[in-house]
Amino acid sequence: MNTEGPDAPPTAVPPAEFDTYQLVMLYRPEGRPEIDDETADRLQAQHLGHLAAMREVGHLKVAGPLEGQPDDSWRGVCLYQVASLREARRLAELDPAVRVGALAVAAMTWYTPKGVLDFPQ
Repeated sequence: MNTEGPDAPPTAVPPAEFDTYQLVMLYRPEGRPEIDDETADRLQAQHLGHLAAMREVGHLKVAGPLEGQPDDSWRGVCLYQVASLREARRLAELDPAVRVGALAVAAMTWYTPKGVLDFPQ
């Protein structure tokens, strides 16, 4: 019940528990190496293979490219659920596209109310 008057914003009780994820943003770094089309195609296949492998072993919940982003250097988002932010960064940096400098990683912790997200296997 709103006790602050008819125009007051609604209030809610904060969640008692949270699920913890590691949000990894992939971006094109400044000064990245020039890559020919053949190498770019090979790296893209290896990049997708890396993401599939991370999902297969249960580290990666979901990943995908971006469109309409305000900065074209932002390329994709990965949502890991592992023991720590450090571990998520380590796993993301194993990506062949990251290893050659075509992509870079920004990682942060993301909390959601416990149980609100469901990822089918």
